[in-house]
Amino acid sequence: MDGQATGKWRGTASGVVSAPVDRVWELVSATSRLREWMPMVESCTAVAGDEGVPGYVRLVRGGLMFPQQLQQQASSSWVRERLVAMDHASRSYTYLMEDGNVGLAGSRNTISLFDYGGATLVVWSFEMEPVDGANQDALLDYLRILYKSCIDTIPASACC
Repeated sequence: MDGQATGKWRGTASGVVSAPVDRVWELVSATSRLREWMPMVESCTAVAGDEGVPGYVRLVRGGLMFPQQLQQQASSSWVRERLVAMDHASRSYTYLMEDGNVGLAGSRNTISLFDYGGATLVVWSFEMEPVDGANQDALLDYLRILYKSCIDTIPASACC
């Protein structure tokens, strides 16, 4: 099982996007364009810092993004995220979910893009502390499906 040695739960979602890596990077690295490839996001607001610079904080709100048992009696989801690392040369960034009502505070997510012969390989890896009351396999599978659905949305919006 992923992450048992350190106690962290880990997973990865990936997919190939039929668009050049530079176009995909332009889309996924911009907070202002988050709604274009994350269908569940209703709004993304800057809270502190400069976009694209480590320390930048954003507030992401959306419909019910996560299973009801993780959300804290809410009708919609929200997460406050801090950008931890941004590497434009390697087309990768990492953010930390600092707070929210989805039960994943402390979750660390990294999105990496790779040139795939004119297309783009997108790899979204994540790790978190075990979540009380959650089934590890079920939660990791859910997150893989959720993040893969975002990756699968990219082609339509990266082309323009």
